[in-house]
Amino acid sequence: MIDTHTHLYSEEFDDDRKEMIDRAISKGVSKFYLPAINSETHEKMLALESEYPEQIFSMMGLHPCYVKPESWVQELQVVEDYLNKRTFAAIGEIGIDLHWDQTTLDIQVKAFEQQIDWAIEKDLPIVIHTRESFDEVFEVLDRKKHPQLRGIFHCFSGTLEQAQRAIDLQFILGIGGVVTFKNGKIDQFLSEIPLDKIVLETDSPYLAPVPHRGKRNESSYLDLVVGKLVNIYQKDFVEIERITTENSERLFR
Repeated sequence: MIDTHTHLYSEEFDDDRKEMIDRAISKGVSKFYLPAINSETHEKMLALESEYPEQIFSMMGLHPCYVKPESWVQELQVVEDYLNKRTFAAIGEIGIDLHWDQTTLDIQVKAFEQQIDWAIEKDLPIVIHTRESFDEVFEVLDRKKHPQLRGIFHCFSGTLEQAQRAIDLQFILGIGGVVTFKNGKIDQFLSEIPLDKIVLETDSPYLAPVPHRGKRNESSYLDLVVGKLVNIYQKDFVEIERITTENSERLFR
């Protein structure tokens, strides 16, 4: 299994990070992709990647919740500097978040568009954060359409129509703990989405799957997500594991 979205460098893991990673590896998680947040955490993320060069791979980007009027231009400069220094797995996590602050929509859109331009220029996938912002994200993606523009709708929690629209734009869906929630809703239609259009993720330490909902999430819980997909797709565990792993490898190359 591949965890395509996990914040392993988060302070929630400071007390037991190695044990938590070892638990995930023992459960069959072979690779971990780390989304960037902002300049305060980049070095911690990259240091962890250097400890596990065969298993951990970093993205680079500015999370929309950290697109602030006083710092977003400087933060994007930091992102660009890193992108020019070395290779990353993807540009992410980027996008639009209208849950916490709607007043920054204008600069969130500008930051999103700039990072999409870098992704196209460097032929990298993007990993999109869409919280209460599907319409706004689709507007940007429609404007920025390009043969090389591809990636993941991280933590997908939209409708069937939104899922199909994302797929039409060359994106795949990141499926994690939400699929196990009673009110998650995506389990009601996910079987209509081809298995080759989804990848696994945890978003740990957030969004732990049932029966750990409300507690700290970790990558070892990825098997609980697969277990739910077994029921949804009526396929065995090994096949879902294989197909989603191939999807991840294809995307991240």
